[in-house]
Amino acid sequence: MKIVKKLLKWLAFILLIPVAYILIAFVLTYIPVNTEDETTTKSKVIYLTSNGVHLDIIIPKQHLKPELLEGLEYVQADEYFAFGWGDKKFYLETPTWNDLTFENGFQAVFLTSPTLVHATMYSNKQKYWTKIPVTQAQLSQINQYIYESFRLDADGQKIMLAHKGYFYNDKFYEALGSYSALNTCNSWVNTGFKQSGIKSCMWTPFDFKLLDLHK
Repeated sequence: MKIVKKLLKWLAFILLIPVAYILIAFVLTYIPVNTEDETTTKSKVIYLTSNGVHLDIIIPKQHLKPELLEGLEYVQADEYFAFGWGDKKFYLETPTWNDLTFENGFQAVFLTSPTLVHATMYSNKQKYWTKIPVTQAQLSQINQYIYESFRLDADGQKIMLAHKGYFYNDKFYEALGSYSALNTCNSWVNTGFKQSGIKSCMWTPFDFKLLDLHK
């Protein structure tokens, strides 16, 4: 009986971890930061989008800093650049949710792992994007944040993974940082917004609240 009781205690403890994670995540998600004066002049625009789980930051090409644009592979017609960040293995082996495996999901959430920047290029603005007016200072800061997420080679160049994109208009690049349950694709976007003075959450692994803040 003592062994059974110990096993039950350990099982309860293990189950408590994801429950506590979700509860804390929801609390911090609903604490807004950078709720600046709405009268501030915001002459520039960026966008935010989600595929239902994963957020991307979209910046018009004309608003990209030269150092961020340099080294990206794109065609002349591309006018909008979407940036996401996430677990390397998950990105490469899970192009759709139908490809999700327990191993990839477990490793992405519970183990620290290498990461990639996912860049997707568009020739036209998409209707489903969420428009976010920003100041010149905020635009400059979010540019710098994204640029500093790329891992550079010895010559200071971005490292693109050849033939690894999902479609014709996206590319993967080696990134800095480790992915974990505390540092997810969506918390990467949220951190960028926080550091840039853009409305954001205290911390969030989710996509929904950050989108709601800008609607």
